[in-house]
Amino acid sequence: MANTSAMTLIETKTLGTAQASIEFTSIPQDFTDLLVLVSLRGTTTEIYILTDIFFNGSTTGFSSRGLEGNGSSAVSYTNSTIYTNAGNGATSTANTFSSHSIYIPNYAGSTNKSVSVDAVLENNATTAYSSIQAGLWANTAAITSIQIKARANSFVADSAVSLYGITKGTDGIVTTS
Repeated sequence: MANTSAMTLIETKTLGTAQASIEFTSIPQDFTDLLVLVSLRGTTTEIYILTDIFFNGSTTGFSSRGLEGNGSSAVSYTNSTIYTNAGNGATSTANTFSSHSIYIPNYAGSTNKSVSVDAVLENNATTAYSSIQAGLWANTAAITSIQIKARANSFVADSAVSLYGITKGTDGIVTTS
C-alpha cells in the first residue's frame, strides 16, 4: 500500500511594517499535525527578542522545558509559557533573521497539545543562541488559531511565518519530499 502523507502550505504571513505579533486564525481542522516555520527579527535594542506562542487566544495552561546554548555556555530552563526562543534583535548582525521550527502533533485532537521547538538566532559574533524545547498546552480544545508574539517591542518588516498542515499517510508515517 502506498504512503499518501502530505505537507501542505496553509498560509504565509510576511510583515510589511513592524508588528508586535503574527497570527493565524481559522486554522483548518483536516490535517494530522501542524508545522510553523518562523523567520524573524525584532526592534529591541538587544541582541535578541523574546517570543512566545499562544493558541486560541489563551494565555493559560502553557509550560515548557528547554536547553539553550549561546556560544560560551549552556543552560536548561522551564517556563510557564511556550517560549519560541530568542529571535534576532537590532544589535545582532545586520539584516539577519532567526529561524524557528515549531511542530504541533495532533492539534485537532481532544487531548492536551504537545509542542516541540528548534530555534537558532543567526549572528556573526561570539554570542549566538541555539535552543530546543518541549512544550505543553494543557487544554483539550482543537487549535484553531496560533499567535507568535514578542514579549516586548515588535518584529521588523519582512519577518515571516509559514503555517503548514501535515497529513499522516495510511501507514501512520509522515514523509515529505
